[in-house]
Amino acid sequence: MQRLLTSVLVGFSLAKSVFSFTPGFPYGSQKVRGVNLGGWLLLEPWITPSIFDNTGNNAIVDEWTFGQYQNHNTASSVLQNHWNTWITESDFGAIAAAGLNHVRIPIGYWAFEVGPGEPYIQGQLPYLTQAVQWAQNHGLKVIIDLHGAPGSQNGYDNSGHRLPFPTWHSNQTNIERTDEIIKTIASMFAGQPDVVPMIAPLNEPAGYDGSAVLAAVRQYWLDSWGNIRYPHSAIGPAFCTPPHYQGVAMDTHIYQVFSNAGNEMSWQQHINTACQYQSILSGFDLWLVVGEWAPAMTDCAKYLNGRGYGSRYAGTYPGSTAVGSCNGLTGSGSTFSASYKTFLRQIWEAQVISYEKVTDGWLQWTWKAENADEWSYQAGLKYGWIPQNPTNHMYPNICG
Repeated sequence: MQRLLTSVLVGFSLAKSVFSFTPGFPYGSQKVRGVNLGGWLLLEPWITPSIFDNTGNNAIVDEWTFGQYQNHNTASSVLQNHWNTWITESDFGAIAAAGLNHVRIPIGYWAFEVGPGEPYIQGQLPYLTQAVQWAQNHGLKVIIDLHGAPGSQNGYDNSGHRLPFPTWHSNQTNIERTDEIIKTIASMFAGQPDVVPMIAPLNEPAGYDGSAVLAAVRQYWLDSWGNIRYPHSAIGPAFCTPPHYQGVAMDTHIYQVFSNAGNEMSWQQHINTACQYQSILSGFDLWLVVGEWAPAMTDCAKYLNGRGYGSRYAGTYPGSTAVGSCNGLTGSGSTFSASYKTFLRQIWEAQVISYEKVTDGWLQWTWKAENADEWSYQAGLKYGWIPQNPTNHMYPNICG
């Protein structure tokens, strides 16, 4: 009933020996409380549907086709305006004022290099470096997240290229290019471990798609540990088994909406499921962070499952049966009923309480969305289902 994806975070080191790792944040003793800046430096149709609708072309379903099927200057102008306006320093100020300490910034490989025949448009890197400065200005830590790799690591539009099946793993050149990009990211921010304490080498690779994908991913994690840590610390790439890796965290993503069964659950069942993660996530021997999750408990948001696809909840997604109407469950929080907002507060707290009890913290997906407030931290603060102080719980005993 849930979608649970796991990857790794690798930290820089200021250490002098293999037995002494000093991260830029006291992981393990202080909770990560953060939010993702989704849909900014890498487009996602459901976060900013207007950008895709305004093209007038239904074949434009991701950032690849955004550059492929329209005039380059037009596409570049739209992206430049989006980068300038979707996230500004005022957002970082608001995130810090909400009691959060981390932001995770997704970015695609094409921000760093574009190969022959790849229609991506560049220009994201100045915004990434600016974001790190904004984070420093407001006392926030940044996790830089490589969200899209050459060939797509999962086939989803959130990798930049929607495909029937991922091809990243099947071409060694794709993997080698990704390795080089990780080295570039590490080099860019090696002098700022107090602001950029962690790098996420690859978002949601589809290890569940078969042994070939899984084998490539496992080797890539090992290589990334060396690519990030070795050039920038005294710790060499001597690969040991956990927990002997220094400065590595597991990053797991938990959603309850990407299945028919998940959409069919009652509100109380969703809360029960969130509470059950206290046992599911216990016992890890590395730092563990829930790097993506949300209070949204339906897949009603427009284009959430991809542009051109419907929702399981409404029965408009292939192979689904309608659970009910999406009216009042997505869109502006001003249209949400009092009971729905109460549930959003309860499911938000059930997840935060569970994740903080057994992991090292969390980062909600996502800070803002054009027309899906049930996913938005910013909207949750505005309409009251997220507290201004994330430790201020109305339902502290919701998990019993």
